[in-house]
Amino acid sequence: MIISRTPFRVSFIGGGSDLKEYYNFNNYGAVISTSIDRYMYIIIHPYFHEKIRLKYSKTEDVESIDDINHPIIKECIKRVGIDRGIEIASFADIPSGTGLGSSSSFTVGLLHALYAYKGIVKPKLLLAQEACEIEINTLNEPIGKQDQYAAAIGGLNHIKFHHNEEVEISPVNINKSFLNKFESTMRLYYTGTNRSASFVLKEQKQNMSKQNKVNIMKEMVSLTEEFKIALINQDLELVGKLLNYNWQLKKQMSNKISNSSIELMYEEAIKKGALGGKILGAGGGGFLLVMAFDHTPIKNSLKCRSINLKTEGLGTSVINSLKGFI
Repeated sequence: MIISRTPFRVSFIGGGSDLKEYYNFNNYGAVISTSIDRYMYIIIHPYFHEKIRLKYSKTEDVESIDDINHPIIKECIKRVGIDRGIEIASFADIPSGTGLGSSSSFTVGLLHALYAYKGIVKPKLLLAQEACEIEINTLNEPIGKQDQYAAAIGGLNHIKFHHNEEVEISPVNINKSFLNKFESTMRLYYTGTNRSASFVLKEQKQNMSKQNKVNIMKEMVSLTEEFKIALINQDLELVGKLLNYNWQLKKQMSNKISNSSIELMYEEAIKKGALGGKILGAGGGGFLLVMAFDHTPIKNSLKCRSINLKTEGLGTSVINSLKGFI
């Protein structure tokens, strides 16, 4: 039996510039993001009946790959070259549609587990690259490339997406003491609604043809450098201001990114002492990231489910009973 564990991610600055429609025509896109200690788990086990059995939000029991309904699973199995006699199940710490990149964590983790099942050790960068090829090129999902690389590599990174399709990953090096302090200021507040990232991103992609939207995105990309420097200089006040400014810019990219409910939550958080924040992922729902030195008044006021932010540095890993982490 093979078990893969792949982290979700939180993106702070620059989201949307990882879309091909942006970085192909503007030198490069860039984000600052981190993987977090909330995970997607994939379990693979031989299936006695020489068929393919899948367990996710639904259950499939099929004779061949062509009969599989789940598009990502179908394409991942095709790519790795397994045709039958396998059982796959998935579990997640947090549901999909909440802005944490769960779909790409699923794809990366599934590829990792399938390769391990065949005895193949695949480098993490190649896992991210293959996940992008499946989701973006094969399945034509209107998404970017940051989630796959964040999930595969792990850690707090400045990631650049170059027009030649090269992805450049630079760790943001801060000491453990400051990292703990930074984490303590961040909390994720659930808006109460899930949404399809594809629905929101389709409009953002279309807007990349408008020069005013491109100019906004360029400003967000430039903020990634400022955000990184603020972290290295341990300036949390500036980090909060940059988060808030990025959010004001991000909302201008599409009218589907925010709504009245999200705005009310954000305004209330600011009133109760928040330094800044943003909706996570494409927008429209999911988790609202809030930065504050004291979250107690914010939690008491918003009265919604929330979780702390804890970074992790391992990225995707595969566990079995004999070999431990691979």
